[in-house]
Amino acid sequence: MAAIEQNRSARHKPGIKKMMKKSTRVDLTPMVDLGFLLITFFVFTSTMCKATVMNVVMPYDKTTENDPVCQSCVLTIIPDQNNSIAYYEGRFTPTALLYSSYNNLRHLIQQKKQKLAATWGNTEKLVLIIKPSPKSTFKNFVDIVDEATINCVKRYYIGEITGEETLALINTVPLQQ
Repeated sequence: MAAIEQNRSARHKPGIKKMMKKSTRVDLTPMVDLGFLLITFFVFTSTMCKATVMNVVMPYDKTTENDPVCQSCVLTIIPDQNNSIAYYEGRFTPTALLYSSYNNLRHLIQQKKQKLAATWGNTEKLVLIIKPSPKSTFKNFVDIVDEATINCVKRYYIGEITGEETLALINTVPLQQ
């Protein structure tokens, strides 16, 4: 702590008032203790909080024809305008494109899982491909991912809509809600 020491040994003559000189001594021990406490706190908290990174599996885009996924296991969903979805199973053909609403999405996924269970004996082979159209909203995409999670779809991918699919979307009339 700060202490003020007075020098009382000084002699002075009577009648002459002389100011007494006071020496000040500041004790910095508590300030040093506080500094070390702060340094220790920041060192401990910075080493304990390690940054974690989520692993992302990126597909290898060089091969296109030798895809090991069976075509009967694939369900492609294309979110479209006015909260409607277009979907098809297997490879794309303009005649295979069907429309539905988001209310029916869970039923579509469960129906596909039942077909796989009857054909392959298990539903683990289901592959859901989500291809958002330019007219869809982000909420539509999130709704589809939520439905995939609810229905325990282990493999779902996000793809880009092709030109053929875009033309088919423009040329067909969507389901009225």
